[in-house]
Amino acid sequence: MLEAGVAQALVQARHGDPFAVLGLHTDAAGALWLRVLNPQAAAVSAVVGGRGVATLSPLGEGLFEGRLPGRERVDYRLKIEWLSGGEGEYADAYAYGPQLSDDELRRLRDGNEARAFEILGSQPVTHGAVTGVRFAVWAPNARRVSVVGSFNAWDGRRHAMRLRHDAGVWELFVPHAQVGDFYKYELIGADGHLQPLKADPYARASELRPETASVVAALPPRRPLPPGRAEANRRDAPISVYECHPASWRQGRDGGFPTWEELANTLPAYVAGLGFTHIELLPISEHPFDGSWGYQTLGLFAPSRRFGPPEQFEVFVQACHDHGLGLLLDWVPAHFPTDGFGMARFDGTALYEYQDPKEGFHRDWNTLIYNFGRSEVRSFLASNALYWVERWGVDGLRVDAVASMLYRDYSRPSGEWVPNHHGGRENLEAISLLQHVNAVLGQEAPGSITVAEESTSFPGVSQPTYLGGLGFHFKWNMGWMNDTLRYIHEDPIHRRYHHHQMTFGLVYAFSENFMLPISHDEVVHGKGSLLDKMPGDEWQQFANTRAYLGFMWGHPGKKLLFMGQEWGQRGEWNHSVGLPWHQLDDSRHAGVRRWVGDLNALYRQTPALHRLDCESQGFEWLASHDEDNSVYAWLRHDGQGGSVLVVCNLTPVPRHGYRLGVPTTQGAWREVLNSDSEHYGGSNMGNGPHAIPVQPEAAHGRSHSLSVTLPPLATVFFVPA
Repeated sequence: MLEAGVAQALVQARHGDPFAVLGLHTDAAGALWLRVLNPQAAAVSAVVGGRGVATLSPLGEGLFEGRLPGRERVDYRLKIEWLSGGEGEYADAYAYGPQLSDDELRRLRDGNEARAFEILGSQPVTHGAVTGVRFAVWAPNARRVSVVGSFNAWDGRRHAMRLRHDAGVWELFVPHAQVGDFYKYELIGADGHLQPLKADPYARASELRPETASVVAALPPRRPLPPGRAEANRRDAPISVYECHPASWRQGRDGGFPTWEELANTLPAYVAGLGFTHIELLPISEHPFDGSWGYQTLGLFAPSRRFGPPEQFEVFVQACHDHGLGLLLDWVPAHFPTDGFGMARFDGTALYEYQDPKEGFHRDWNTLIYNFGRSEVRSFLASNALYWVERWGVDGLRVDAVASMLYRDYSRPSGEWVPNHHGGRENLEAISLLQHVNAVLGQEAPGSITVAEESTSFPGVSQPTYLGGLGFHFKWNMGWMNDTLRYIHEDPIHRRYHHHQMTFGLVYAFSENFMLPISHDEVVHGKGSLLDKMPGDEWQQFANTRAYLGFMWGHPGKKLLFMGQEWGQRGEWNHSVGLPWHQLDDSRHAGVRRWVGDLNALYRQTPALHRLDCESQGFEWLASHDEDNSVYAWLRHDGQGGSVLVVCNLTPVPRHGYRLGVPTTQGAWREVLNSDSEHYGGSNMGNGPHAIPVQPEAAHGRSHSLSVTLPPLATVFFVPA
């Protein structure tokens, strides 16, 4: 029945439409013929109704053909005797029709599918009495695609897929494949050449590096946010984030990576005990290189195998919520690495990435840039964002490297970037994508939040999309971070000349919903830890650290602190080992940790310190120009009559009788936190437990004031008594 050229194309895995040849077919006379390609088979028979009805003739190189009795199509099985010994009865992949509907394919093609992860990738399904896995992959320019894996001896001839032309999607139901099977895709590219085996961009699990196969995994069920989480994520709620690299927070019991179960048993309790409201994990999606900290990810849908079976991630998410914590994940839509098994030139063409290196290659990271304007890529990224929130129940995403997405000339010299169609430098496709992602999350996962790492003055990052903004809920305040760290690095004797670096952030503090970050990026690559940045002897370094953290917690904006900095870690973060927990044996480090815990407690319990974090009405300068004393003082208001007075003395000189104007004309105020307390490792100078009476003496534009003691290198908080 088969022409020699067709048979040769099949056995050489060059045939572009195997469903036209393999399986059950009717000849011109109406007779039924069955064809099977299985190079591992010694003999193949057709079984109908539990009995053999035809033995197929071998045509060579694993191709078998035979005529079945009758003229009506039947439900058949294949009895296979294996070359390696043994036999079994199996359903035939080529007995099944198209797996995806035309409507699903149109939505994928047009970029209108919010849950592409339900369609593409590997999906365990059942057809009749037969269980198996439906594979579907987008590769519009490939000449042939096969799924290969542990279920077919990695032989690309056995499971060549069906091309659905409208969407460029290849699909196949593989009977008897199951959860846990390893697989990849074997493609012949548009140029006719065999590509490197490709991992599935939509795989929900992967092998542990350095192995790179995808693993069949069930689709997690939808997990809505627990009651109260939406309210805890609001801009008027206290949000204090503990940023964590899970691989190096603590090493596992065996000295390697901790498991999700080990992390669930330790990390949430520790973070909640310090009063933080959220944990943010550096990227946990599968990535080939440990040294990228997860930021060069190729398995966007797969929790990394480093931490054990991916399904155990559910245990960690639940533990966070059980401890009253929100969970944010670092998400990387800006770029992806060039590893051959990944998405780079997936079907032999620039598919996920821009074709032109001036648009599609990041020099800083040696990575590729997603083609943000391509509808299928938009579906891939937007679906991935929704997947983590909807299917794993996390509270939201911190989006990495947003600035690199927004500008076509990001880190590129003149002449080496491609302007947009208006001739400008903005990447209009990336802007549209970010708005789309945030709109999808807002509609499909209300209560979740997104946070942008955006280092420029791009307008409207945290404005709603319906007002033309990007739609993020919060933006990292990189300007505040850079200015204040430069200031605090100065010797106190020189700080008077840099006074504005601590105040300049208030010029724009309410232009966005800001989060103040002291992140992993500030404690690596020779920058030193937060404690190491501080000038002076060890006493001054610890005092400076406590004072700076007090300044941060008293300043408008949500808070983020990278792990280890909560105790003033000495030495830079090293991703390959656990944190130096032994440093907490030193009472000075333990004091810093107590200080952070008490800052968090005051921040959470005091509406004036968080309710109007993003509103100018919540802040009022008292002393912003006292350069000579390097003193800063301000009031925080909650909009309902409550206030907190925050004062920083950033020289090692005590200030006695320092007068501060207050909004009350009677009564008294009391000191509630003092970073110089001996409880935190300080010299124990301050105002004691006694109330400080309001006096009818003008100061800072107020008719009444307080006379207070300002300890050296300290931040002090006062509230009405």
